[in-house]
Amino acid sequence: MTPLTSLPGGQELPEFLTIGVSVTVPDPHGTAIQDARAGHGDPLARSIPTHVTLLPPTEVPAEALPKIEEHLAAVAAAHRPFRMVLRGGGSFRPVSPVVFVRVEEGERECRLLEADVRSGPLARELAFPYHPHVTVAHGLEEHVLDRAQEQARSFHAAFPVPGFSLSRFDLDEVWRPWRSYTFC
Repeated sequence: MTPLTSLPGGQELPEFLTIGVSVTVPDPHGTAIQDARAGHGDPLARSIPTHVTLLPPTEVPAEALPKIEEHLAAVAAAHRPFRMVLRGGGSFRPVSPVVFVRVEEGERECRLLEADVRSGPLARELAFPYHPHVTVAHGLEEHVLDRAQEQARSFHAAFPVPGFSLSRFDLDEVWRPWRSYTFC
């Protein structure tokens, strides 16, 4: 695996960058959720690939990337593929204006992964306790969040999870997968 020393296209890495780690929701399920999110008028719908967060947006110095890559490779090597089932909707309201699809199967594995990812060079405190989920609406008016939650109730998807991804937040404010880590 070649070290992350530059951005695609040969652009130099900035001194600090914002990264995240997540389980990708594959197509057609990922696109269906992204389309629903866009349909609710969520302005972030097309700038965030559909995912279950393992490490929320975290600013890191570029010089820390080799240790971060080594850490993530070790985390992946310590875990096995698992099955994820997404079913039904929920909300973090009134604490946070977020509507989500629930992780029905694979929640335990996500919790274990999150704890391992958010250790070592990626150790950090969270604003809220970790709760694996897939966001379908965020920061919208209450009636829109109500409609999103009602529509999410009928959502169902099942798929294998072979690993996780490291993503970066680019200058155009779009999240892009950067490197994949496969479980052993």
